[in-house]
Amino acid sequence: MTRRPRILIVECMQEISSFNPLQSGYDDFHIERGEEMLSQDGLNTGLGGALPVLRAAGYDIVLTMSARAGSGGLLAAASWKRLSGELVDAIKAGAAGGIDAVYFSLHGAMGADGELDPEGWLLQETRRIVGEAIPIVISLDLHGILTDRMLKQVNGLAIYHTYPHVDFADTGERAARLLVRILDEKLKTTIARVVIPALVRGDECITKSGCYGDCIREAQRIERDGTALAAGIMIGNPFTDVPELCCQVLVCTAGEEATAKAEAVRIAEEFWPLRFRMQGKFISLERAIAQAETIKGPVIFTDAADATSSGATGDSAIIIDGLHRADTRKRVLAQIVDPHAAAAAHKAGVGATIDVTLGGAIDPKRFKPMRVKATVKLLSDGKARLETMKTGLDAGPTAVLTFGTFTVVVFSKTLSLFDRAMYYANGLDPRDFDVIVVKSPHTEYHMYDQWVAKNFNIDIPGATSANLPTLGHTICARPMYPLDPNVEFHPRPVTYTRQA
Repeated sequence: MTRRPRILIVECMQEISSFNPLQSGYDDFHIERGEEMLSQDGLNTGLGGALPVLRAAGYDIVLTMSARAGSGGLLAAASWKRLSGELVDAIKAGAAGGIDAVYFSLHGAMGADGELDPEGWLLQETRRIVGEAIPIVISLDLHGILTDRMLKQVNGLAIYHTYPHVDFADTGERAARLLVRILDEKLKTTIARVVIPALVRGDECITKSGCYGDCIREAQRIERDGTALAAGIMIGNPFTDVPELCCQVLVCTAGEEATAKAEAVRIAEEFWPLRFRMQGKFISLERAIAQAETIKGPVIFTDAADATSSGATGDSAIIIDGLHRADTRKRVLAQIVDPHAAAAAHKAGVGATIDVTLGGAIDPKRFKPMRVKATVKLLSDGKARLETMKTGLDAGPTAVLTFGTFTVVVFSKTLSLFDRAMYYANGLDPRDFDVIVVKSPHTEYHMYDQWVAKNFNIDIPGATSANLPTLGHTICARPMYPLDPNVEFHPRPVTYTRQA
């Protein structure tokens, strides 16, 4: 009887902001071991997309360990040592019974104290454990930073093609299909990489409507028409200040080096002139408030500078305080991370009036607290599920506070706020308000932009401000647009080849 191929599966995902003063830790990760990883079956995640493909191919699946964390600050050294040690031990144990390939689900924008390329280190260790002959295929967020060390270890890759991200499972499926081809056809693969010295943000990065999406569709075309096995454009996470932070084009072919290089250069040259358009467009808080007062329909105040899904702390009350000082009569819905205020509300109970401060609980150098006398309208355990991925959220003890025309959801822990889940979970519908504060640079179109009169992108401080030159990068390669003037670009493709 022929032995079925055995595929080792491992996952490690986190995105960090180097400008967040609070380091993240081991306890911020949701850990699944072995069969527990099957909880992602049917979910819109990388594993959720990969597992059915590998089963359908007749492969045996070797589940090792999944570690997923929300965005945050640099991972503390001790936590990285523990996490990486457990991942390596799990990979060793899984590989001990003999394996034929590895699927590694990654984000790409991790960073740890003492190890600025955690994904590269993990892949290097994985390669050391499994040997040079075993194919390794990875999936990545397009906001990841794919490094030279990572590329030297892998046979293939799949990269998100959407922002706001909706293709988590699709990317896992593409990675799995590529792995099946590499293994079944014993493919020699060549990955061409072209580094682009630019950092980008803003509305033009929305793949459905922006110019970035036009470039992505070229990458999708050459995947679909067979020119390439895989292709993508990674724009990095501008807030992860690491040596190889950049935008980059990746093209993977079946050993056809000339094609991989030519296509990577072509797409990179199309991307480069668009860098000017792919920058944040801002409005001052004062002007946004003045304009909002004259608009009849509901409006969004986007707080991209304090976007928790990008690695910020979530404890900025700048917008809430500005609206409060302007004595707005608009019905305001906002959210903030402030464990002290949440604890005070839980202690006082529903219906109580409490005198608390909001803001500056985690990043006091940037954010000053505002004092309010508020009524405790609702208390919850802070648990919910993301709208798109259906994975869990845990904000810790959570409270809904009201004062004047303001309704503020107060969380104990930083968590991703790129959809409406935490408003809904606490009995609030954004459509019932005039001004809604969203701590995310973008959300899916139907969530807000489809029905609001205006979305204001507010220019205020924060660990994830899209006003990139204000952040203070010190580690990434320079010159880099828009951090530096007069940046030149001469595409130089580098290739990585492996034989399965």
